[in-house]
Formats: sequence, C-alpha cells, structure tokens
Amino acid sequence: MDNKNILLVGVGGQGIITASDIICLAAQHAGLDTKKSEVHGMSQRGGVVTSHVRYGKKVYSPLIEAGQADVILAFEAAEALRFYHELKPEGALFAIPYKLVPPSVSKKQKYPEDPLGEVQKRVKNTFIVDATEIALKMGNIRLANSVILGMLSDFSGIADEHWEYAIEKRAPQKTVQANLEAFYKGKEAVKVSSK
Repeated sequence: MDNKNILLVGVGGQGIITASDIICLAAQHAGLDTKKSEVHGMSQRGGVVTSHVRYGKKVYSPLIEAGQADVILAFEAAEALRFYHELKPEGALFAIPYKLVPPSVSKKQKYPEDPLGEVQKRVKNTFIVDATEIALKMGNIRLANSVILGMLSDFSGIADEHWEYAIEKRAPQKTVQANLEAFYKGKEAVKVSSK
C-alpha cells in the first residue's frame, strides 16, 4: 500500500484527536506503519484543531506536505473551506454541514455564507453527510465521530475488521455496539451521497 495522508480539521470539542487515534489504531492493527501529529488551537472549546495522520509500509514523518492530503475529514464547514487546498488534485474531502463560529472569527472577520458550497465548486470529490443528524437520530450526538470514520473507511485502504477492532478498543464499553452501528451508517451515507 502507498502511504495515505489523512488530514482532520475542525474545532475544539469535536473529538478530532479521538478520531485520529482510532484511524491510527485501525492502521496499526492492519500492520501498517503509522505517524500522527496534531495542532491544538485555543485550549477552550471552539479553537481550531488539526490532526495529520499518515500510514503505509514505511512512514518517516508525521506531517503531511502542503497539497499532499489524500483525504480531508472536515468536522466543521468553514474549516473545510479553509483547508481544501491541502488536498491532492484527485483527493477526497468529507465534510459535515456543522457550523461553529470560533471566537477569533466572530471578532475579526465574517463567517463564510456557504462554505461547503464553495468547497464543492473547488473539490470534485466532495462528500457532505450530516453525521450530527445521523448521530442525533441514533440518540447520542457523540456517535457522530464514528459516522465520520465510516465515511472515510472505503477510501482508507483499511479493511472493516481493523476499523471494528479500533472502535471496540477506543469507544466506551457500553457504547461499542452503537459506535459500530454509527460507523456502518457513515459508510452507507457516503454511498448514497455519491449516487
């Protein structure tokens, strides 16, 4: 397998670091070399957070070079617009239509009117799935992360059994089954959105 570069972007409190941990664990369980780097914005909820995840036969650096992401997972709409240029030309961007205006944006500049519409104009392989709505329908908004990971899974090169292992290891024991169900709902949602 060629090295895969996954960039996760969003804001504090969305579980981006946990999601990147699960990606790394799934890749490691699949026998791949894995590296991760993260940047935390403001320590309070609402600061920008990014995480670089790289895996493959041999990975030397945790950082994704500019414009070399195979996949971007955008947990917040404006962050999708802010980071889309980090994708390879054939890359895929998965976004949820969730808007959370960081305090720094509300003071300095206006929030984009239609950030995901702008992304769709620029990125051919854009998949927008409302993971938050799916999670809420399942009765637990925290399941949105597993929905997002399901969205990624078919593009990751990692078999479902490894994702299941990682979710079972990282999810709270009493929510493992619900997280696995959310993961598969995310897989299905991407297939429907791409038709």
